[in-house]
Amino acid sequence: MKVTVVGAGAVGATCADNIARAALCEELVLLDIKEGIAEGKAIDMMQTSTLLGFDTKIIGSTNDYSKTANSDIAVITSGLPRKPGMTREELIGINAGIVKGVAENILKYSPNVIFIIISNPMDTMTYLALKSTGLPKNRIIGMGGALDSARFKYYLSTAMGCSPNDLQGFVAGGHGDTTMIPLTRLATYQGTPVSNYLDEATLKKVAADTMVGGATLTGLLGTSAWYAPGAACAALVKSIVRDEKKIFTCCVSLDGEYGQKDICIGVPVTLGKNGWEKIVDYKLNEEEQAAFNKSADAVRSMNSVLSTL
Repeated sequence: MKVTVVGAGAVGATCADNIARAALCEELVLLDIKEGIAEGKAIDMMQTSTLLGFDTKIIGSTNDYSKTANSDIAVITSGLPRKPGMTREELIGINAGIVKGVAENILKYSPNVIFIIISNPMDTMTYLALKSTGLPKNRIIGMGGALDSARFKYYLSTAMGCSPNDLQGFVAGGHGDTTMIPLTRLATYQGTPVSNYLDEATLKKVAADTMVGGATLTGLLGTSAWYAPGAACAALVKSIVRDEKKIFTCCVSLDGEYGQKDICIGVPVTLGKNGWEKIVDYKLNEEEQAAFNKSADAVRSMNSVLSTL
């Protein structure tokens, strides 16, 4: 098994580190456009192998895609963050070119690859990857919902004073502060609804905190988070390479599911050796479906920028 991570920044390097520590592949390639960064981080990680007990071979490369040949999974983290004064259209225009170019270069050497997209705006970049590559839709996966769901369980556990590992909770919809939908009605604590333990006001606060979870960390750190995004991506890789059939919220292409078509947006899916293998229908109620439709409208508005490029 071979995995490539494109982008050796904080998120990409953390993702690669998690994959190597869990021994999810025999070979891992870390690739970046900036000279020496990927090579340096690969060597640094390899020097932890005897301390942490993993045997994954990690190779760093500056823009040499031939080293990614025969990858089973490719994670795309590359792209620019939105800067002060930059419009949404400008950000999409820059990152669309980066993501499209990366995907095309990976496919030259790995025609059977499964893509996991982290680059922002993630829903739009996932849609772009699907349309530009022409790959079967099960091989294009956006990571965002897995991260948002992990944050949701963190805020729930804080409110309840329990272990987040005893909770089940999912965030659907777009990967954005105003588009994600924490499904509080369906969240459970050891099989029982969390509404048995938390009142409506507290649940609304948990949902609100989840929706601004990324922005909260950016305010504290002065940059985007990296530990949880890297771990979320590694969890998706794990479910695929070990054919675990675990359920995660992922940004995938819909064809009528959840009342939507021609869009990539976050819904619960099972992940296995073929990529995403099944969309799970959570039977949203009227209020949740309305929120999902509104989220889809916002994502489509973002996607419309692609037609102008």
